[in-house]
Amino acid sequence: MNVSNINGVDEKAIGSKAFVPSLEITEGQPAPIAANGGWSYMARDRDGDAGTTAATQDALEQIRSGEGQKVIDLIENAPPGPIETKWGPGFRRYAECMKYIESSNLNVPEGGVALPLRYTIYEAPSYSVVSSNALWKDPLRELEAQALAKDERDNARRCLYFPQVLRDARRISEYHAGLDPTTPQCMDRLGVSLADCESKCQNFYDAAEVERVFYPEIENLLLQFFPDASDALVYNHDVFDKDYAGDRTEDQENKNPGVNANYANLVHNDLNDNSGRVRCRELLTKNLRNFGRTQNFTEEEADQKMARRFMSINLAKPMETVEQNPFVLCAWPSFADQPYINNYRVYDDRVGETTRFTYRSEHEWYWVPQQKPNEVSMLKCYDSITDGSVSRWSFHSACIDPTAPEDARCRKNVVVRAYVFF
Repeated sequence: MNVSNINGVDEKAIGSKAFVPSLEITEGQPAPIAANGGWSYMARDRDGDAGTTAATQDALEQIRSGEGQKVIDLIENAPPGPIETKWGPGFRRYAECMKYIESSNLNVPEGGVALPLRYTIYEAPSYSVVSSNALWKDPLRELEAQALAKDERDNARRCLYFPQVLRDARRISEYHAGLDPTTPQCMDRLGVSLADCESKCQNFYDAAEVERVFYPEIENLLLQFFPDASDALVYNHDVFDKDYAGDRTEDQENKNPGVNANYANLVHNDLNDNSGRVRCRELLTKNLRNFGRTQNFTEEEADQKMARRFMSINLAKPMETVEQNPFVLCAWPSFADQPYINNYRVYDDRVGETTRFTYRSEHEWYWVPQQKPNEVSMLKCYDSITDGSVSRWSFHSACIDPTAPEDARCRKNVVVRAYVFF
């Protein structure tokens, strides 16, 4: 792999133990909006730091450039009402966008809903230094920590609400003739699908029980859903419940994700071209932050396993019927030719990559109204096939359902993340 012509890439990293995935872009999709010419920060490894030093430096340099502040100023200095963007009118507040939707007479199909979704308007890579990073406890880096913390808060200020129509995912066959939403063909084509799961897990707030009972159930579900699959690995999960009154504490050492009080109200995807492969390989060879079955692959064995098709799937199962804060999904074909925007999550030992997207009115959004506890939403976060013959991923968000009653209960669900190998 020749990376010598890529700015900021350390050629020494290629000869080190750092795993630098080859630069792959889906056929027909433009290059991502990313640092390092799109290469993983693993290519800027320094003495085994996985590129974390470089990522932190880039984050600080971007803050100093003032470009992010210009976007905030544009939003905050705009006159009241809709803000005209190159994508269409955006809104600072949900209520403003909802009022616009109500006056626009949008065509909403049966089972659908029109509502505001929150997109970034910042067309530049963003950075998030995770809470466990040692930087936050280093007194010598207090000023840097303050700047990074402010920038993290400012990320939310670089977003606007835009109007979208959501279709009922149960009715996908009405929009795509003959396509059953409960089949792998639907996942291949749209990057989203539905499944049925009657779990025997009694307490989803008990991380140990979720790992012991629910993880094997989901692995079996995936192997049945994808008949050509050879293996499925559930590697972590999150619990979402805004109203939970118990202990929410996260404990990664004991494989406990805690309980989330916040719903990710931003259009995003959890992985991308780089992180889909980096995350898989670090699970197989290092067992890194793996809540599931222990993996002990050599680097050669992992390479062989990853030489065949593999994909990352998120599965969201409600604990009770969803009344508010539904989980919504966007279908691949509607953004297959759109560049994604990298968001780098900087740990002490790795730089994760998630993605964000700018608004398009043509985005094909789905939801599952009044989603029942046995109904599982499935979304693809990564697929190793890059020739455009199948969906690479979907993107998703939480949102506020304007049709729900005021006393509707917030979503209580568990989201598991898994790799499927073929």
